[in-house]
Amino acid sequence: MINKLFDLSGRVALITGGNGGIGLGMAEGLASQGCEVSIWGTNPDKNAKALETLQQYGPKVSALKCDVADQQAVEACFKQTLATHGRVDGCFANAGIGGRPTQFDQMEKEEWTRIMEVNLDGVFHTFRCAAEHMRLRSVAGDPFGRLISTASLAAISGQARGEHYAATKGGLISMNKALAVEYARHNVTAHTILPGWIETEMTQQTFSSEKFVGNVMPRVPMRRWGQPEDFAGIAVYIMSSASSYHTSETFLIDGGYANF
Repeated sequence: MINKLFDLSGRVALITGGNGGIGLGMAEGLASQGCEVSIWGTNPDKNAKALETLQQYGPKVSALKCDVADQQAVEACFKQTLATHGRVDGCFANAGIGGRPTQFDQMEKEEWTRIMEVNLDGVFHTFRCAAEHMRLRSVAGDPFGRLISTASLAAISGQARGEHYAATKGGLISMNKALAVEYARHNVTAHTILPGWIETEMTQQTFSSEKFVGNVMPRVPMRRWGQPEDFAGIAVYIMSSASSYHTSETFLIDGGYANF
């Protein structure tokens, strides 16, 4: 009998970059369904504010200052998360930064590396800890896990003057498809979420351009920018038993932009 299909009581989710934007939107969705949540972010003030928001939902929540580009910091924070919550059932590698618009043949190696270290290496550091934890739990008789990365529509469309950013996001799709196959035997699924134009702190400057809005908004069939709360439902679905036989997916959430 199907009962409480989306009840996440007893589950724990870790969300990097969970103190704002899409990450916080997913965190709120999960907490609203009974999931404990640990958020990581580099800004202590934003962490504290996000923690206050999440505490209103009831389940245990925590926040840690962590730079995912720092392997040792990630390993230490993952241990601390386990000490606080006892387990990690879902790992949402959401932390990321935008690239500076640069003509490709003038792009400095330092700029390329800066984006790679956070957007791609940071996911590697985080997922490596989570995958090991989930595998060992499976071997011990508790098979369950979810690995989810936040990419971008740029992963499949590319991004002129942002080839470094697009490359990191495209790499996440390949990484997650491989993880979906390798860890399926442990009842661990892996997915990639591809946001379109979402109204967050990262896109604030872009959306302030009248020219940009005039050119792009008419191409969004829903005629609005996406909001962080638009990612609450997909996070709940992935973490729930409803998605137990669903893996290796790329969830494009863009209001229909890519189809128009």
